[in-house]
Amino acid sequence: MPVRIGSIALLLFAAFALPAWAQNGTLATAPLREIHSDGLKSLQESQVAALSGLVPGAQVGKDDLQGAADKLVQSGLFAKVRYNFQSRTDGVVLTFHVEEAPRVPAYFDNLPWFADSELNDAIRKQLPFYDGSLPEAGSIVDQAAEALGQFLAAHGLQASVEHQAVPSPTGDGSVQQFHITAEALHIATLQFSDPALNSSRAVQQQLEELRGKPYSRIAIDMFLTEQIRPAFLQKGFLRAKLGPPEVRLTGNPNQKLPEQIPVYVPINPGAVYHFKGVEWSGNNVLSSITLTHSLGLKSGDVADGMAIEAAWERIREEYGRRGYIQTRIDPTPAYDDQAHTIAYSARIDEGKPFRMGSIVITGLSPTAEKHLREAWPLQQNELFDKAKYEEFLTKLQAHSTEIFKELPVHYDEVGHWLQSDETKGTVDVLLDFK
Repeated sequence: MPVRIGSIALLLFAAFALPAWAQNGTLATAPLREIHSDGLKSLQESQVAALSGLVPGAQVGKDDLQGAADKLVQSGLFAKVRYNFQSRTDGVVLTFHVEEAPRVPAYFDNLPWFADSELNDAIRKQLPFYDGSLPEAGSIVDQAAEALGQFLAAHGLQASVEHQAVPSPTGDGSVQQFHITAEALHIATLQFSDPALNSSRAVQQQLEELRGKPYSRIAIDMFLTEQIRPAFLQKGFLRAKLGPPEVRLTGNPNQKLPEQIPVYVPINPGAVYHFKGVEWSGNNVLSSITLTHSLGLKSGDVADGMAIEAAWERIREEYGRRGYIQTRIDPTPAYDDQAHTIAYSARIDEGKPFRMGSIVITGLSPTAEKHLREAWPLQQNELFDKAKYEEFLTKLQAHSTEIFKELPVHYDEVGHWLQSDETKGTVDVLLDFK
C-alpha cells in the first residue's frame, strides 16, 4: 500500500507541473525548446529534426507534433516513429523514438553523360545525409529524383526522372533505379578491357542482344551477370569485378550527341581462389560427412563458383528426397585474401519431414484423371519425395505416354503447387491442366 500511495502522489505532482496548454489540450501551442531522437543508426539528431520540419523556438501544438511524426514516416527513412514530449515552464522538449528503414543502393540506369560520383553529389547537395543508398519508397526518393532533374537541367538536358525499386541486376537484394524519359541513345559497340572476351566468338554472338538497343545500364549489368560472370566463377575468379560500364562521350551535353554510342566495360578478374572446406551446423538428418561428400569438392580444388552454387542445391534435393521440403541452407563465405582460399560456415535449418497428403486435379476428364492417379509415384502418408514429384512433373510437361497411355489428352501447360499443412505434417499436390 505505501508504494501505491507514492505512485499516485508522483502522478499528481506531474499533472500539476504541466503547463496549461498540455493539460487536456486546453490551449493550442507552446514554444518548442528541444528536439531529440533515439534509435538512430546512420542519421543524426539534427537531421531528424530537419526532416520533421519542426524548428526550435516555434510555437507548436499537438497536431504539429503528430504532423512531424507523420512526415518522418512519409519520408521512407523510418519503419517506425513514436514520440513523446516533456512540458517545462518555458516550453516543450520533444523526443522521437524511431526505427530506421532498410535502404538499397541508388542505381542510375540511362544517364550516360555523367559519372556516378557526379550524380551522387547532385543528390547529396539536396540531401546532406545521403550515402549512396535510399529507402525503397517515400518522399526522400522523390526529392532525390528532383535533385537529379535539376542537375540535368543545369547541364542542358530536359528530362523527367523516374524512380523504381527493382531487383539488383548484379546480385541479391534490390536497387533504387533512376531512369530518364528522353530520346534514347543506342548501343553501337560494347568493348571489354579483357582482349579474350573481345576475341571470343561466343561472347560476340551473345552481344547481339545488346547492340543497337537503347542504352540501359541495367540491361548491360544483367548481361554481364548472366553471360560473362559464370565463366569467371567456373575458373575460381570469385571476386572478379565486371564494370561498371562506361560511355566515353566527348563534347558538351548541350550539343546533339550521336544516336549510337560506344560502351566500354573494365574487367578485373582478380585472383584465383581455392576451396578450403565447409563447417556444418544445425544438421541432424544428414551427417557432416554425407554433406561434405555431397559437395563434390575437395580441399585444395579450384573454387568453381558455379559448382559450389550447384552443391547447395544438390544438398537441398537430398533433404527433399526424405520429405524435408522446407530445408534452408545459409552458407556464409570466409575469404582469405592472402592465401586466396575460401571456406564456408553453412547453417542448416532442416525443418520437419512431410508426408504425402492428397492430390487435387483440375482440367482433366475423369478417365485421364484416373490414369494420372494410377501413375502417381507417391502413396498417401508416404514420406514426400520431392525428387519423384519433380520427375513426374517433367513427364507431364513432356506429354509422356507413360502416364496417359494411348488416351488422347490435350493441354498446353500444367500449373502445379504444393500446399503444406504444418499441423498434420502433410503436403497436398495441386495440378491444373490448361
